[in-house]
Amino acid sequence: MLIRIGYDISFELGNSTPLVVMLYLHPSRRDDLESPEEIKVEPNLPVHTYLDGFGNVCGRLLAPPGTVRFSLDTRIRDNGEPDPEVPEAIQHNVEDLPDETLRFLLPSRYCEVDKLNDEAWRLFGSTRPGWSRVQTICDWVHEHITFGYHFADSQKSALEVYRDGKGVCRDFMHLAVTFCRCLNIPARYVTGYLGDIGVPPAPYPMDFSAWFEVFLGDKWHAFDARHNQRRIGRILMAVGRDAADVALTTNFGSAKLIKFEVVTEEVK
Repeated sequence: MLIRIGYDISFELGNSTPLVVMLYLHPSRRDDLESPEEIKVEPNLPVHTYLDGFGNVCGRLLAPPGTVRFSLDTRIRDNGEPDPEVPEAIQHNVEDLPDETLRFLLPSRYCEVDKLNDEAWRLFGSTRPGWSRVQTICDWVHEHITFGYHFADSQKSALEVYRDGKGVCRDFMHLAVTFCRCLNIPARYVTGYLGDIGVPPAPYPMDFSAWFEVFLGDKWHAFDARHNQRRIGRILMAVGRDAADVALTTNFGSAKLIKFEVVTEEVK
């Protein structure tokens, strides 16, 4: 399967402003590109790329006052299969986990493991460890949190989502990630492309998507508490402890978003 991916994003800057952008594919998906990932920057500015502490590709640039635009239009190969389902994937004892997974058990900016620990064990402590436990967490979050774009709040944490019962994709993932960590399952937040492939088209503009991954059976597996179904065509861009680690753009100064369009669709 071929999937067209890309975006057209513009900001208005009042002053010369340093920016960090995380608009690149994750290195694990780079070999699947059919055509190069040539990100256009207008005006034509030098961009320095580097890998952050989570292995994500980031770009640094200094943009002058005025409009700065980032755009991409490319294609990527995908196997066309739904997210793998591995019900036999086991939950590891903490002492047996690889060192690099331990940071995904700890509290982070939006995932207050320490504050939700007792509640997580009350709700899910009696469930069977492993894949079934994670799916039960997804089921609970999907059923108890109401989705709506008008509920978006960039400051809302997992604890607030739990208390409020409302949110957008990132809120669903933050709460599910937090519950998993409370139960000693390494969980990380993910951002990327997810088109309406194999499902009815959503009645709102395309956007980047959030999901999460858990470490079970010696590998990372994708879960999605918002849609709560195995989906086709997830294209990974970045992973982190929570949304703070995978911000698409970080501006070190005032920046007004004036255009935001995302494309992710199967090529017929």
